[in-house]
Amino acid sequence: MVPSKQIVESPLEESVLQVTSKGILVLHNSTNAVLWSTNTSRVPQNPVAQLLDSGNLVVREANDTNEDDYLWDSFDYPGNTFLPGLKFGRNLITGLDRYLVSWKTTSDPSLGNSTTMLDPGGYPQIYIRVGENKVFRSGPWNGLRFSGMPNLKQNPIYTYEFVYNEKEIYYRYDLTDSSVVTHMFLTNDGILQRFTWTNSTRTWNLYLTAQMDNCDRYAVCGAYGSCNIDNSPACACLVGFQPKSRQDWDSGDWSRGCVRKNESICRAGEGFQKIKSVKLPDTRISSFDMTMDLEECQRVCLMNCSCTAYSTLNITDGTGCLLWFEDLLDIREYTETGQDLYIRLSASDLEPTRSPKRTTRVWIILICLLVAGVAILGFCMLFLMKRRKMKATARMVSMQERDYSIHSTDKDLELPAWKLFKEDKSIELINDSLRDNCNLSEVLRVIHVGLLCVQQAPEDRPTMSTAVLMLSTNIALPDPKEPGFFTERKLSHQESSSSKVDTCSANEITMTLLTAR
Repeated sequence: MVPSKQIVESPLEESVLQVTSKGILVLHNSTNAVLWSTNTSRVPQNPVAQLLDSGNLVVREANDTNEDDYLWDSFDYPGNTFLPGLKFGRNLITGLDRYLVSWKTTSDPSLGNSTTMLDPGGYPQIYIRVGENKVFRSGPWNGLRFSGMPNLKQNPIYTYEFVYNEKEIYYRYDLTDSSVVTHMFLTNDGILQRFTWTNSTRTWNLYLTAQMDNCDRYAVCGAYGSCNIDNSPACACLVGFQPKSRQDWDSGDWSRGCVRKNESICRAGEGFQKIKSVKLPDTRISSFDMTMDLEECQRVCLMNCSCTAYSTLNITDGTGCLLWFEDLLDIREYTETGQDLYIRLSASDLEPTRSPKRTTRVWIILICLLVAGVAILGFCMLFLMKRRKMKATARMVSMQERDYSIHSTDKDLELPAWKLFKEDKSIELINDSLRDNCNLSEVLRVIHVGLLCVQQAPEDRPTMSTAVLMLSTNIALPDPKEPGFFTERKLSHQESSSSKVDTCSANEITMTLLTAR
């Protein structure tokens, strides 16, 4: 309920409100001194002032009721009260901001210390400030509501919408029942509240408050920190991060936030950790694309080393891409109604979310790959030794001939897995009897990882832990390079007019020894 002292009943005696011939609304006191006035950008022909049913006081041409042509509109200067039908936001053509400013005191309507405004920077969101300090952030619009206002839901009293186009950005609500009287009110302490009028008791009743609890304080857990009101302490670092100052953190001062455990990002094997049901971070430094899907959004973020996280814009259909490029601020967890956030982590910091059964399967696949790889390498070495011996014998037999040439073929050294992968036909490696009963995406991923493990240069091959991570998560995989066994041809010119093709191979083999820790 609103205290009765907030109702100001000190009318100006013998005051006069009039519209001048220039379309300016002027308030005079009893001595004809100007107490307040409006302004206008153009000179009208026949200006009139009108109080609309919505509560909006407008100055317009007498014969023009088009709201786009108003000379002055009180809804453009809402004070501390947000009424139905008011466009809360920015006109991108004129630059006009419609925002709330608190009263100085409950009995003094001069400008107070608190403001709430729709900030168009990055992806738009609402801030509440007390002085210069941000105390609350609504989060970005997600297609249903603002990400940080889960209590903004469909209800029988009012409907609401968020509009973002080339002309304007605004949030507005409209009544579903004209007999209901409601408004939003900003206090001088920076609290945004909604009240409804109850006729039977003749009182204003509190319907909801934007700030629900301590986790709604702006950036209460600092950078890369997340707030959960059900936990004690409420703040925790995100996966892959640790407190910047352990001493401050343990003492309950979380303002310095968290830092990465491993700073080596933008390297092979890194990916994204999914954080479920959260208020999305501050979007002041962000970019967005309403046409991308989530998969394309991930690729764009992965290709940009400055991208720290990504998410979808619209939770109703999963469309749109939202990218962050600086520290992630003001995150809180919800039990429901939150959004999924994907934060960038190095390979060593990723947290695999797999069951014990999946872990066992991954190790079995990995061991089979290693055994198969060693067997293939051994076979190739034996084959090459035998081939060289046969060549030496053939060379001795034909030494007495003046002109000779050896024509060799690489058919027996073709690598079908590598060839089919390059042709995007890896599926042909799978036996026909198994193809219909296996998980194709997992098998193709195993083939991809297998080719990464037999690359020519040892430094290009993933470590054992990275290979396990590649098999157990959906992180993006780099394209494999040439396998360790391949054939090269060189054209050597002899003294004779003919030339011959020499075939040589350049191969390396590495061996891994397992030692106990």
